[in-house]
Amino acid sequence: MRVDIITCQPDLLISPFAFSIVKRAQEKGLAEIHVHDLRRFAINKHGQIDDYVFGGGAGMVLRVEPIAACLDALLAARAYDAVIYMTPDGETLRQPLVNRFSLAGNLLILCGHYKGIDERIRKAYITHEISVGDYVLSGGELGAAILTDAIVRLLPGVLGNEESALSDSFQDNLLAPPVYTRPAEWRGEKVPDILLSGNTPQIEVWRHDQALERTRQRRPDLLPPEVEGEIPASETVGRTRSKKAQP
Repeated sequence: MRVDIITCQPDLLISPFAFSIVKRAQEKGLAEIHVHDLRRFAINKHGQIDDYVFGGGAGMVLRVEPIAACLDALLAARAYDAVIYMTPDGETLRQPLVNRFSLAGNLLILCGHYKGIDERIRKAYITHEISVGDYVLSGGELGAAILTDAIVRLLPGVLGNEESALSDSFQDNLLAPPVYTRPAEWRGEKVPDILLSGNTPQIEVWRHDQALERTRQRRPDLLPPEVEGEIPASETVGRTRSKKAQP
C-alpha cells in the first residue's frame, strides 16, 4: 500500500511514522508513506499558500492553486482509490471504514490547516471527508497520522500475529475484553481463574461476555437493540447443560 499525505506542516508527521508498527511495515516493504510539503507549490517566492477569508472573519484559508498543483502532480503519477480530506465536519472515523481503506492500493490524504481549505478543492478533488472526533485540532496532520496508523496495522504481514487485529476493539462492534499477564496475583488482585484454566472454549465464552458487558457499560451506542438484551453466552451454556442433565 502507498499513502501520500499533503500538508503545510510536514515535520508534524515525522515521529508518528518513524517508530513501532508503522515503521516496521515500511521496512518490510508492506507500506509506503510519502509526505508532501504544500509550500513547494506556493504561489510566490515568499512561500504563500493561504489568504484571508472572503466575506470577512478571523483566520486564514489554504488557497486553491497550491493544493490543486500538488494534487494534479500526484494524480498524474498514479491512480488513487480515495482522495481523503481530514476535516471536523467529515464522516466520523470508525473501524469498518478503516477496514475498507486497508484493502486499497493507493490512498491520498489532504491535511487542512488554519480555517481549512477553499471549498472548491473539496468539490473538485475529494472523494472522502473524514473526522477523527467531535473536536478541532490545529490541522489535519494528527488526524492523518491516526488514519494511516489504523490502516497500516491491518495490512497482511504487518502484525506478528495477524489474529491480534481481529480481536481489537470495534472489529465486531464490541469493545475488547480485559486482558491480563504475569504475575497471576498482584497486590491481592488475582487473574480470573478461567484464564488460567487452559479451557480454550470456555475462555472464549468468557471473553465474549466481558466484551459485551464492557460495551454495554461504556459504549451502548455500539449495540443494536437485539444485542442490548442478549443473555451472556456463559449463562446460555450453563442453561443448556442443565437442561441436558435433566432426565
